[in-house]
Amino acid sequence: MSSHRASRNGVHNRHRIWPWAVSVVVLLVAIIAFLGIVGFNVYRQAKEVQEHESKALSMLSDFSTNVDDTKVQQIKAELPQIQQETRQASTIAHGTWWNIAQKMPYIGDDVTAVQGMTKVIDDLVNQSVPQFMDVVSALQTADLSSGDDGINLRPILDCQQGLQKANETLQQQVNTYNALPQPNIDMVRSAYSQGSDKLNALATRIDALSNTFHMLPGFLGNGQTRTYAVMSMTTSEMRSSGGLIGSVGELTADNGNVHIGDFQPNTAYLPYGIGDHSADEARIFSDEGPLHMSFDIRDTAVFPDTERAALAMRSIWTRTPWGHDVTLDGVIMVDPVFVQEMVAINGPVTLADGTVLTGDNTAEYFLNTVYKRYEASQTDAVFGDTTGAVISDMFKNLNLGKLIKIGETMGTMAQERHFTMFAFDENLEKEIQAAGFTGETPSDPQHPSVGVYLTEQNPSKMGWYIKRTATIEKTRCDASGATYHVEYTLNNTMKVSDVANLPPYITGVDAPNRGKGIEKILFYPPAGGRINNISQLNGAVNAVQKTTMNGKELYKTVVEILPEQSVTYSFDVTVSPQAQSALTIDQTPLGWKDTGITVKEPKCSAKAN
Repeated sequence: MSSHRASRNGVHNRHRIWPWAVSVVVLLVAIIAFLGIVGFNVYRQAKEVQEHESKALSMLSDFSTNVDDTKVQQIKAELPQIQQETRQASTIAHGTWWNIAQKMPYIGDDVTAVQGMTKVIDDLVNQSVPQFMDVVSALQTADLSSGDDGINLRPILDCQQGLQKANETLQQQVNTYNALPQPNIDMVRSAYSQGSDKLNALATRIDALSNTFHMLPGFLGNGQTRTYAVMSMTTSEMRSSGGLIGSVGELTADNGNVHIGDFQPNTAYLPYGIGDHSADEARIFSDEGPLHMSFDIRDTAVFPDTERAALAMRSIWTRTPWGHDVTLDGVIMVDPVFVQEMVAINGPVTLADGTVLTGDNTAEYFLNTVYKRYEASQTDAVFGDTTGAVISDMFKNLNLGKLIKIGETMGTMAQERHFTMFAFDENLEKEIQAAGFTGETPSDPQHPSVGVYLTEQNPSKMGWYIKRTATIEKTRCDASGATYHVEYTLNNTMKVSDVANLPPYITGVDAPNRGKGIEKILFYPPAGGRINNISQLNGAVNAVQKTTMNGKELYKTVVEILPEQSVTYSFDVTVSPQAQSALTIDQTPLGWKDTGITVKEPKCSAKAN
């Protein structure tokens, strides 16, 4: 009986469970089929979205890298088509299938990202781009040239409000794009990344132009005459914020009209003493050696901050016969790479000996070739005269295309430290800082950077041969701030066989050190962050020591690099939790247009771990 009852109960249970299981299976099949239909339709439509957005971004891409008269006319003609492409992409991405998929696990973030991407780009081409076009069109028809030696400031003043409004709209839209959830699917992540690169490049360019146009009138003497010392640096003999000062010129600006006075060699300034400096600066740059900085005019770029260099320059300027009764309003610091970029815009320059300088060979000529061709006493004069002529030509025969190229180039050169400025007028300096033209040690926790500043300890022109590269790799992301691994390499590219054949003025005036790069290096952590585990991977170096200068913590060391040898420093960097952008490196400028920095693929996701 019990066996029979158990059997009947078993049959009864199977009959009772089976219909429920079938219902579950049917429901799962239905859900899977439905998800398959949703997925298929979203995937099919995603291809259409990608096609529309690719067309639009492709048409805008040239505009983000080459803003001139021709491109402006092209974009104005193509704008209706661009708007149609982005409108279609946004309409598709906000359709029924997408709204359903947006609520699904895993792919929901991807759908949200695509919907956000299409809306941002559609808003951008329908709002900020037309606003910017209006400003550019007004400048195209304006007379920007004031005679042969200046800028007509009126059109620039008239366009400032419109340009600022267009820029603010653009920056808000790009910030919205950057805040979208990170996609999981490779195809979406790739599209997001490509769009991010293009939009951020456009935003950076427009922001730089807007800030440059905002500061130009004040800088060029709108309402008052301003006088600046133009400090010509050679980065072949590195100093923290540039290089040894070879000559100094005088730039006078009055209501847009610019006059460049003669450049005087540093020897003209030497009788008038040394520049102001702090006790910390004296300890680090002079007392501790091995090369003891004098803080005279030649060493005023030894300070990593442009403001400190400007203050030192002004203290010397006021003692000179030509500066005693002339108020110095600020300084402009330039190196041969900046001059080369201006030559590329203005056109070739022919020197007295027949040498033709172009946008390709100017930097090398002044950082290396000139020391092989001329006596040491003549080199600074050649560079100073060329710098004066090139800066003067910047403001001649201006049109919109040339003005925009100059503004963009100034921004790039300032980022790479080939060109920096400081004004003693507090309000004007705020505008110059906003444009990114004042070099300073890391001070912004939202936009973190590591400072790496070099000062040559071997009296020589070895800087041209010391090639510097760096890698940055993101290794951790969490609420306490992202962490990066940084490797910074210095490579002495001089051949051993060349040491005896090159002039001692290049290889080093001290015979035992000829061909050596002997560098004092300062490492600054990002504002609100820290450096950990700093060490050298190879080469003969001194210990890395922690210290402070003018209230900021930093690390310092001295490295000796023989010909055909290199040294690499390795360290970890944790940025502030306030950081809104990836880590960068602010450094003593290289001898060419580049940063030498490679950003590796991160080892952590953009989401918190």
